[in-house]
Amino acid sequence: MIAHTHHHTETKKVINRLSRAIGHLEAIKRMVEEGRDCGDVLIQLAAVRSAINGIGKIILADHMAHCIADAIENGDREALDQFNEAIAKFLR
Repeated sequence: MIAHTHHHTETKKVINRLSRAIGHLEAIKRMVEEGRDCGDVLIQLAAVRSAINGIGKIILADHMAHCIADAIENGDREALDQFNEAIAKFLR
């Protein structure tokens, strides 16, 4: 994939949410190390999965608003194909 440049408007929000998700995962790791209840661990994992999906939605919206809008304006078919591939992988 060829990288293209654009202005990310949500970088700070994404970084903050990623930091929280990483901290949450570290807490879950400690839960497992301590032998905590599997049900509790699974609930916490579901919370992290939800947080990660939310981060993906922010990135997706930002990408559509900037990268894809620019690609459409410039007739950049490659960027659109890459976007479709990224969405397919994200939704798996």
